[in-house]
This record gives sequence, C-alpha cells and structure tokens, in this order.
Amino acid sequence: MFKSPLTPKGGTQNHMTSIHLTTFISAPIDRVFDLSRSINLHKISTAHTRETAIAGVLTGLINENETVTWQAKHLFKQRQFTSKITEMSRPDSFTDEMIKGDFKSFRHQHHFKKTNNGTIMIDLLEFESPYGVLGKLTNRFFLKNYLEKLLVKRNQVIKEYAETMKWKAILV
Repeated sequence: MFKSPLTPKGGTQNHMTSIHLTTFISAPIDRVFDLSRSINLHKISTAHTRETAIAGVLTGLINENETVTWQAKHLFKQRQFTSKITEMSRPDSFTDEMIKGDFKSFRHQHHFKKTNNGTIMIDLLEFESPYGVLGKLTNRFFLKNYLEKLLVKRNQVIKEYAETMKWKAILV
C-alpha cells in the first residue's frame, strides 16, 4: 500500500487539512534550499502582511532545532506564530512545526529534488484549526485557500530570487 508523506506513522490518514504545492526553479538545489530557510527572504515574501521575526532566529538562515517567532496581521488580527525546524537533511528537505500559535497543529515539510536544469521544490503543509467542526469548516472553505495563496506568493519570491542575481543579496 502506498503511504503518502502526509500519512502519520501509524498508517491511518488523519483529519488535518493538507496543501501540496510543486514549484520548478531553474537554479541549483543548494541555493533553493538556503533561500527557502532564509528569514530575510521570508520577510520579503510576506511584506504585504508586515510579517516580522520578533524572537529566536531574527535574520539569516534557520537551522535544525532552532525557532523563530513571527508577528503579522492575518485575518484582521495581530498574531504570533512560533515554529521550530524539527528535521533537516541538507539539501533534500527540512520540516518546520508550530510550537506556539493559533493552530491546533501545523507542520510544513519542504522537499527539494535536483534535476538536470534546476530544482523541484515540494511543499507539504498539514494544519488543523481548533474549534472542532467549526474549525474544520473554516479550514476547508477559507483557511486552506488563504494559506495556499501565502505559499504560492512565497514560492514565487524564492523562484524570482533563485533564478536571478537577487539571491546574492540574501545569501551573503
């Protein structure tokens, strides 16, 4: 039986909402991997929400077992979200998980596959809202779309920086 990367270790599918995005970037895997974990580039990709790092790793590249607390205005409210890099295998993958925030759970796996002409970047995001059935309805009909748009925007910025000389301003 095929097990999705989103299937928990016990083997049964959970009830979390998931997002799966694949982005091709015409740049070396090491560059894409590092841009994806850059605090500075994350700030650029979320400028429209005025997201800023307020605790933990504030600039540069975040590494395994490090945390960052983000503060931003999302859905009409100032929010804080603390995540930790719980797994990292350079340059193939890393995982960040919420340790404090508005979600019941939040896990974002970042995978990178080298190709002849660039890198395939795969985002696997699982999240669950609190509030039981109301939270599940919010996930399905609103929050999934909202988060997917944020990820697509982030990936467009990573792609733009990785494929041009802009990456040199981030990865010094």
